[in-house]
Amino acid sequence: MNKTFSLQPLVDLSHHKNDAATIKLGQLNQQQQAEQKKLETLLQFRRDYQNKFREATQSGMDQHGLQNFQNFLDRLDEAVHQQRGVIEQANQSFAQGQDALHQAQRTMKSFDTLAQRHAESVRLQTHQADQKLQDEQSGRFAARNDASTDKP
Repeated sequence: MNKTFSLQPLVDLSHHKNDAATIKLGQLNQQQQAEQKKLETLLQFRRDYQNKFREATQSGMDQHGLQNFQNFLDRLDEAVHQQRGVIEQANQSFAQGQDALHQAQRTMKSFDTLAQRHAESVRLQTHQADQKLQDEQSGRFAARNDASTDKP
C-alpha cells in the first residue's frame, strides 16, 4: 500500500475551509452585534427625544415646533424600522455562516477520519511486514542452530 495519503490535499483544503468559515462567522457575529448596538442607540435617542417632546408640549410650544418634533420622531421611527430590517438580514447572514461552518466541520471530520484510517492501515501493514521479517530471521537462526547442533 502507498504510504502517502492520496487525499491529503483535500484534508488540508478542508482544514483551510474550516478556518475560513470560523473567521467569517466571527466577523458576522461582530457585524450582528454592531447592528444591534445601532438599534439600541436609535431607540435610546428616540426615547430621549420623545421625553423632550413631552416637555415641550407641557411648556406650551407653537404648532410649527410641535410639527417639527413630530416629523423628526416619524423619521426616527423609520430609521428604527430600517435598522430592524438590517438586523434581520445580519441574523440571516449569521445563520448562514453557522450552517457553512457546520458543513466545513463535517467535511473536515470526514477527511480526518479517512486520513486516520489510512494511517492505521499503513501502521498495520508496517507491523505485519516487520513481524514477517522477524519471523523469517528467527526461522533462519533456528535452522542454523539446528544445523550446528546436528554436527558431531
